[in-house]
Amino acid sequence: MSGSTGYEAPGIAGSGAIATGLAAVATTTADVILLARSEASAWRAEEKVVAGCAKIEGAEPSRLRVTTDPKDLADCDIVVEAVIEEVEPKGEVLSAVAAACPNADLATTTSSLSIAEIASAAGITGRLFGLHVFNPVPRMKLVEVCFLPDGGEATREKALAWCAALGKTAVEVPDQAGFVVNRLLFPYLFDAVRMVERTGMEAGEVDSCMKLGAGHPMGPLALLDFVGLDVAEAIGDALYADSSDPAHKPPGLMVEMAGEGKLGRKSGAGFYSYD
Repeated sequence: MSGSTGYEAPGIAGSGAIATGLAAVATTTADVILLARSEASAWRAEEKVVAGCAKIEGAEPSRLRVTTDPKDLADCDIVVEAVIEEVEPKGEVLSAVAAACPNADLATTTSSLSIAEIASAAGITGRLFGLHVFNPVPRMKLVEVCFLPDGGEATREKALAWCAALGKTAVEVPDQAGFVVNRLLFPYLFDAVRMVERTGMEAGEVDSCMKLGAGHPMGPLALLDFVGLDVAEAIGDALYADSSDPAHKPPGLMVEMAGEGKLGRKSGAGFYSYD
């Protein structure tokens, strides 16, 4: 094992909320390299990580280095891919990273795709595992970790030690679409949308019922807005393709809203309006 932290030279490939959140948290234990697709996304990612570090005890923005060249990841002992939730782009990024980092373990932050399928698309054997961190990364304690049969015990030990060093609770899950959380969560979220479709209830009324009656910290429709309706649709499509369970199929109202650009918080409008 590389040490008590599991990994000592982490890299993150991506520039979105998961990538920048994980990079900020990772600066609490080591120097971090973040790989962005372009100079513009690199600049935005650096801003997000620096802002995130200010809210995390022990985080140190001076430990961050942002690059657009995969070769700069050559000395990393772990590289986590955190790009769009589609097999082909993930495979392309991981393939490039694998070529640049022949000795690094590789991880994908997928929330709904098969780890084995991503490994196949990337042409990787024995090096990839699933590391599903939750948004917002600094606050959410759970990490779903998925190891493939060819992964090896050394990788498993390092991955679990790294999760612990980041202050996360790791739970090992099977390689099924949605793992555990999303496979159970999204039928509930989608049923809340169908409740609105069937009854004409306001989003706030449905959410109040679940917050006050079930003790949930956030209502299902507000949570969908937070996740992003387009992201939720993609997750639902992946779950339904795997399970053929109608409960996993994205509801029509949500699909319509996403098609109209009403994606939730990030677009300013979803089931709620945002400034």
